[in-house]
Amino acid sequence: MFIKWLEKIQLTIGVLFLLVFFITIIIQVITRYIGVSAIWTGEVATYSFIWSVFMGASVMLNRREHFKFDLLLNKLQGKSKKTLYLINDLILLVFTFALFYFGIIVTESFWNFTWVSLPQMKMGYVWISVPIMGGTMVIYTLAHMIQNVRNFSKGEVIE
Repeated sequence: MFIKWLEKIQLTIGVLFLLVFFITIIIQVITRYIGVSAIWTGEVATYSFIWSVFMGASVMLNRREHFKFDLLLNKLQGKSKKTLYLINDLILLVFTFALFYFGIIVTESFWNFTWVSLPQMKMGYVWISVPIMGGTMVIYTLAHMIQNVRNFSKGEVIE
């Protein structure tokens, strides 16, 4: 239940930032066409796209559509397949925890840097997307591992 709620929030955030991206690009095209300079649109588009991609990457990891060894998974069955899922989740856990941990360090380091075109905006608001992505990926991966261990003991395979 919590995982579905978290995924829904993250997907909503990703869609909102994608919407900001598209609107900003439209504003940028219109202002260039009429000869007005809107220098802020480039940074807003870039940073909103980053947020959108990072939130989407986390959701895709939860749905097991982001990282998968399809070649091996399609050939394996039974305990071998279950074991590969557990190994995959262990690798992902290490990777996602590193994203979370180093994302916090980077966010703290660059928090007070400012945007070029909007100096009142801090870069920390952009960088905080990294530990949010990493943290939710850790949560999703741990949930997968718990489910896999339960299914492993029951003899079932989770897809």
